[in-house]
Amino acid sequence: MTSSSEPDKTSPADQYRDTVFLPRTSFPMRGGLPKQEPEWLKHWQETGLDARLAAQAEGRPAFTLHDGPPYANGNLHIGHALNKINKDVINRAHRMAGYGVRYVPGWDCHGLPIEWRVEEEYRKAKRDKDGVPVLEFRAECRAYAAHWLGVQMEEFKRLGVQAEWHNRYATMDFPSEAAIAEEIGRFLLNGKLYRGLRPVMWSPVEKTALAEAEIEYHDHTSTTIFVAFPVIKDPTAAHALADVSVVIWTTTPWTIPANRALAYGPDITYVVLRVDETSEGALLEPGARVLVAEALVDDFCQQAHVAAHRVLYTLPGSALKGVVCAHPLRGAGYDFDVPMLPGEFVTTEAGTGLVHQAPAHGEDDFLLCSANGIEIPEAVQADGTYAPWVPGFAGVHVFKAADVICATLVDAMERANAAGTAPAGLIARGQIVHSYPHSWRSRAPVIYRATPQWFIRMDGEDSLRENALKALENVTFVPAQARNRLTSMVRTRPDWCISRQRAWGVPIAVFVEKRTGEVLRDAAVMARIVDAFRTEGADAWYSSPPERFLGAERKAEDYDQVFDIVDVWFESGSTHSFVLGRPGLSFPADLYLEGSDQHRGWFQSSLLESVGTRGVAPFKAVVTNGFVLDEQGRKMSKSLGNVVAPQDVNDSLGADVLRLWVMNSDTNDDLRIGKEILKQQGELYRRLRNTLRWLLGGLDGFTEAETVPYAELPELERWVLHRVSELSGLMARAVETHEWVGVYPALHGFCTTDLSAFYFDIRKDVLYCDAPSSPTRRAVRTVLDILHRCLSTWLAPVLVFTAEEAWAARFGTETSVHEQAFMDMPVEWMNPELEERWASIRGVRRVITTEIEGARRNGLIGSSLQAQVELTLSQEEAALFAGVDWSELAIVSHVDVVIDPTSSSVYVQGEEGGELHGAPVVRVAEGEKCARCWKVLPETGTRADYPGLCLRCADVVEQAANTPMTEPATGEPPVGA
Repeated sequence: MTSSSEPDKTSPADQYRDTVFLPRTSFPMRGGLPKQEPEWLKHWQETGLDARLAAQAEGRPAFTLHDGPPYANGNLHIGHALNKINKDVINRAHRMAGYGVRYVPGWDCHGLPIEWRVEEEYRKAKRDKDGVPVLEFRAECRAYAAHWLGVQMEEFKRLGVQAEWHNRYATMDFPSEAAIAEEIGRFLLNGKLYRGLRPVMWSPVEKTALAEAEIEYHDHTSTTIFVAFPVIKDPTAAHALADVSVVIWTTTPWTIPANRALAYGPDITYVVLRVDETSEGALLEPGARVLVAEALVDDFCQQAHVAAHRVLYTLPGSALKGVVCAHPLRGAGYDFDVPMLPGEFVTTEAGTGLVHQAPAHGEDDFLLCSANGIEIPEAVQADGTYAPWVPGFAGVHVFKAADVICATLVDAMERANAAGTAPAGLIARGQIVHSYPHSWRSRAPVIYRATPQWFIRMDGEDSLRENALKALENVTFVPAQARNRLTSMVRTRPDWCISRQRAWGVPIAVFVEKRTGEVLRDAAVMARIVDAFRTEGADAWYSSPPERFLGAERKAEDYDQVFDIVDVWFESGSTHSFVLGRPGLSFPADLYLEGSDQHRGWFQSSLLESVGTRGVAPFKAVVTNGFVLDEQGRKMSKSLGNVVAPQDVNDSLGADVLRLWVMNSDTNDDLRIGKEILKQQGELYRRLRNTLRWLLGGLDGFTEAETVPYAELPELERWVLHRVSELSGLMARAVETHEWVGVYPALHGFCTTDLSAFYFDIRKDVLYCDAPSSPTRRAVRTVLDILHRCLSTWLAPVLVFTAEEAWAARFGTETSVHEQAFMDMPVEWMNPELEERWASIRGVRRVITTEIEGARRNGLIGSSLQAQVELTLSQEEAALFAGVDWSELAIVSHVDVVIDPTSSSVYVQGEEGGELHGAPVVRVAEGEKCARCWKVLPETGTRADYPGLCLRCADVVEQAANTPMTEPATGEPPVGA
């Protein structure tokens, strides 16, 4: 402090500093999300927010998003975060839009992935899995799944996902297992479940059938072979095919022992060519006669080292009807006939235009041979080795069979050559790199293998295929083109193979009569099974004698008990049966939302299961999101070191930033994430947070008494409310259509462009320097109140923690922003004409501020308040912009408007960036700088009792002289600083 004898050196600016209404708020600039978010989770739990939301939902129209169950076998990855955040945003938005929302999260707990992990532990401990009692093994699988279910639940909670965690579902819960068994029983009793022999995707490593959704494709190097099958019967053209061999090409040499027929294209033209000259490496000898497609002769000759040839005959494919060949290994245990059959699938894209048929190892092969009464040999065992009864190859693994198969075929060709008979055996060998199916768990190649499996029939009476396609006609798809993908998959899929040869899962709990081979279809038996599962779980199938289920009227020794487990896709597809339909959970669900891979997985299995048992789709709408890639568009993998774990993002940036990334992305397509992208999202978050902070600071001490009716608001405030109304409509459309792409980028644009860079910038002067009783200041605070309520609730579905913090900073923690509703917009707020007028005004403002920046760079002025502007307008513009305070909008001290009657309408009609007639002229403002608002005005200092102030500020200070102000918080300097 200065002594009383010292002169007062306080400057006018210091003297009036405390009279400026600087913003005050407890809402900090930095969020500190990694530390604060867990505190909010704890607060919500302690205050019973979930229970209050449940009570709030009662009596409201229900909105049900059925959760597709993630797999309980490891920490969450970024795809999990994308999926659950997407669902959470939709649920929260529906709740705030007035719906009653019950979200029951679920987990898929059975099947090979968990079984495989438990077996890995066995292998490490050098234990034999087959020696472990099945109930003990299943208990270990259950414990493993339960552990990871708990871990994932906590990780989902940390992401801010609101759900009925205490009421979660899991496919391994006893009631769930009973319901799944009951759904199998429905297909059993309606006749669509049957056991049949047909080829399925089979993993020799995992020794089980696989679903298409469990397959991924990788490049694989395969051995290719050309093989000669000698003709032994030609009923229609003996002269043409005498001593001729039919040549096939295949990429699976291991299927040759399982060959039972050859396929030709009825519309393909074939030739019989004679080999006249060969080159080094040829196995055919000159004089050999072979049949190939005319279009592939040159390629065949090159591969077979045929240097010269002559075409003897040309014949249509239809002429091959009734032709029979011999297996190339005839005399070595393969003495059956090999008939030639017409196949519509045969093409001339590669090979010879002739396809060997191994009906146990290909879908087309199976269907063609079955239709012609040809046996389906079971040549390959579960582990991928040839069965003991396969001549010459017993015990050989199919993936190691190429060399031995080729050697055997070479020997056959050499014998035929020595005997002077038609070629029989290997003609040529090569390699090809092609996309080949692999198990996504073991990463090992798979094969087609015919085994007895349980299927759900897609066609026939009351066609499941046609019913499912019809049901899809009433389903909404987001994005719309996803409809084509799912319908095309349903239209072309074969019968649904639902059996797996494993131990951890719900068994296909049926009996087969030994005498007839028929499956037992008895509702009473099925009811006993379901009742047992409900109280004891599916383990009852393994621990109980069969008499418990068959009842006293049947003898157990007359039946085989089936121990195959059901496909996990059937399990997850049937979850609607034990989750939906409860109070507040509608059936069909309003929405299913998963990744694009679920068109062949959960979307499809849920559709088929529900249509097959209830006749309707289980969903009204299907939303699909893409996959998450790294910043370079590569798939994430530990080997590349590009994995982004949600847990790491939570700990470094906060879950709100991760949630913002989801909603700022185009989720309809594949998404990218990485350090730089997250850094950008952090910057976007900071801008949104600063918008909320500015609002809260400007609303310090606001009361309802300050509110100004809409009709009395200045035009600028009414324009802001028009924009608010537009955004409200955008939110409402997203809620109803589930199309959220672009919504939050639009909201961010509103905050940064319309508010921070325009409205807030202009209204700082009024907010900081006008008197509290000023109608304009009251109008500004009225709009800030609306903006705070709207932005807090609009951001709440995404920034769940930050929006709560912004709400609590003003209203305390007794209520939650998540209990609030989106504000209803009065009809009068929507004013398109106002939007058009202010678009023009902002265009002129951009021109003025461009000139001001130029003057700043040239050193003419420092801040914009040191400037005054001469603005030339045409008469049309002057009329259009009547009532506009250009000095306020441009944040300068004064604007002189000059009307030029000869000027064209430059600002309204001219192109932005073009030549401007009468561009704004920037000069140094005349007058003195006001110590309080910093405007430079001639009137400053004209009141002797308030030296250094403009008249406006002198009046405000005078009004406040007898009303002590509260201690202002440190905040932003006045506008123009």
